[in-house]
Amino acid sequence: MAKITRTEIFRLSLPMEPFVIATEVSTEAKNIFIRIHTDDGIVGMGECSAFPMLVGETQSTCFEVAKDFAKIITGKDPLKIQERLHELDTYIAFNTTIKSAFDIALLDISAKAQGIPLYQLLGGTKKTIKTDLTIGIGEPVAMAQTAISYINNGVTIIKVKLGKKGPEDVERIKLIREAVGPNIKLRIDANQGWDYDTALQTLNAIEQYEIEFCEQPIHHHYDYLLPLLRKETAIPIMADESVFNHHDAIRLIEADACDYINIKLAKSGGIMEAIRIADIAASYGVPCMLGGMLESRLALTAKVHLAMSHNNIIFYDLDTCLLGQLIDPVIGGAEYRNYFLEIPEEPGIGADIDPAFLKNCERVVI
Repeated sequence: MAKITRTEIFRLSLPMEPFVIATEVSTEAKNIFIRIHTDDGIVGMGECSAFPMLVGETQSTCFEVAKDFAKIITGKDPLKIQERLHELDTYIAFNTTIKSAFDIALLDISAKAQGIPLYQLLGGTKKTIKTDLTIGIGEPVAMAQTAISYINNGVTIIKVKLGKKGPEDVERIKLIREAVGPNIKLRIDANQGWDYDTALQTLNAIEQYEIEFCEQPIHHHYDYLLPLLRKETAIPIMADESVFNHHDAIRLIEADACDYINIKLAKSGGIMEAIRIADIAASYGVPCMLGGMLESRLALTAKVHLAMSHNNIIFYDLDTCLLGQLIDPVIGGAEYRNYFLEIPEEPGIGADIDPAFLKNCERVVI
């Protein structure tokens, strides 16, 4: 039986160009990177990206809780993934962001132990993964100009951040659709920024611009209003911040509150719960999207493995690393090929962080 001998925990901070959504302006990806070592020489890699306004964790809380998690799993079998994750859940509620890093690392170990890529361990096969590219909130004219630059660079699916004042959001979509023409897919994300009336007015006003779907139009506190909103607008509704786990998925789907669900590892606590969400949604005939926070290409690679393993994940918002990150410290891993994502055929995730970059990161070993 393999045993976990130690865990390295790093603050992985990546500078980035300012990125604006309804609830936050990000100028740095404040992530955590972990390496779980075993006595048979296998090392599992995991990463998470803290987004306080959406998930309730910071880089600092993740760093501290990771120390406790490392103590809990030391000396135990890393291949008993469900047991290890249950121990973390038993120790502390919520904290799904840092739990996701341990989930990824344990799965990486398991796939490496079998000598196969992670997507194969998860029962998947190679399939085409094409991401959208997101435009952050800005002045309407500037956002339209950004959209033009995107399509000139080969983008065919654009996600637009909204959630501010309704009339300005309508102007944003109007100008973007006029700029890109009828053949580019447009999807929008309000990040809980509208109240109900603003959501209804805005969605009805932009319906004419052929919107694929709207993510999280209102705050999750008002989930009970989503069924009514769906009836009063033709734009499909995708639940994001309203769904952290498969229990949330059941609650919203049975309430007729959403057409789609956006799965994020930082919300679900990792790949294992993400699969449960996708399975539950599939049983109801509700397709899913796979999104993210501000992960580096390491966690991105884990997400691509997941996407290749589940046929109910049909939308891909995997542009994290294209949103102005100024440093890429990842060795190996997923690569963007004209917005299509490809992953290596190496055992496990197939990605690591450059040791030279890690030398300048705060680190603790448990």
